[in-house]
Amino acid sequence: MSVRHAVIALVCFPLLVQAAGEGSWQAEATGAALSHRGVVASSKPLLPPQKVSGIITQVYWRYSLFSIPPDRLEVKLCTQTQCVIVDGQQGVTRAFAGQPANQPFHFVWGVYGRGVLYPVMRVRANQVIVNYR
Repeated sequence: MSVRHAVIALVCFPLLVQAAGEGSWQAEATGAALSHRGVVASSKPLLPPQKVSGIITQVYWRYSLFSIPPDRLEVKLCTQTQCVIVDGQQGVTRAFAGQPANQPFHFVWGVYGRGVLYPVMRVRANQVIVNYR
């Protein structure tokens, strides 16, 4: 699925879930801040808002920054057992397919290199939408 299709899916998500007959949950949190290269920071856990059961089919993700992304930024979307590098500020992945849908997700932020980041990289928001069956 292209990034454009992922954006459409995020905007039209409630309709897509009803059409597909799948369950879903969504979580959003404010992000982390990085002031130095070579350091990693993790977002707050993104938890299901209610009890869910089933297995993941796909995960839509999105994050936004307060400024332009710094060079050599690496962002990972993680569960407790697996991390996947995400490309760009929004998209969809099937990398977590088959895993329990009730587990938390979090983003991990890092900028390769050494030295001070100026301006400080601040994450405005992180979001996941987890589809499951």
